[in-house]
Amino acid sequence: MSTHKDEKQLAHQIGRMLRKVRTEKELSLQELSEQSSVSKLTLGNIERGEANPSLSVIWKIANALRIPLSALLQESDQIVVSRNHAGSRVYSAGEVCLLEPMFDDLVYGPVEIHRAYLKPDSTYSPGAHQSGVVEYVTVMKGEVTVLIKDQPTDLSTYDALKFEGDVEHAYVNKSEEEVVLHFVMTYSK
Repeated sequence: MSTHKDEKQLAHQIGRMLRKVRTEKELSLQELSEQSSVSKLTLGNIERGEANPSLSVIWKIANALRIPLSALLQESDQIVVSRNHAGSRVYSAGEVCLLEPMFDDLVYGPVEIHRAYLKPDSTYSPGAHQSGVVEYVTVMKGEVTVLIKDQPTDLSTYDALKFEGDVEHAYVNKSEEEVVLHFVMTYSK
């Protein structure tokens, strides 16, 4: 009996993730059907959790969506807590910025999430990232100036900024207090 329940739960999980990824990629069931060679009816049944697809069908869908197979099998409601100062620590040159990787999941595209602590009266210049990187930064405490191609943008607590990270950029803390930042970086394939 528990095996049946586990299969049913897996079918619902795959369906939820399939619908989520398909809608985020703005694909209709018909478009995904054409790209995956899986019928529209079967895709609909999978999304509703009414079908337990075979491994070969899951592979076809994952390949058409250009995501890892594991992305469809991951539990989407898993809760993971990243505690302040409890993980790995990486320091910049001169130790002006401490970076703490928060989560290392690969859902269906590479994503990095970090917490950073920028010392008072300092500048952190990571340089340009590879092409296709989008950087999101939220100020969690303090004020910072973000220089993107030497164009300054001042941010205060809880302000956020999104930009193409493949250009020279820097974070400037002009205050006498530590600034806490939250970074999310996405990488296109």
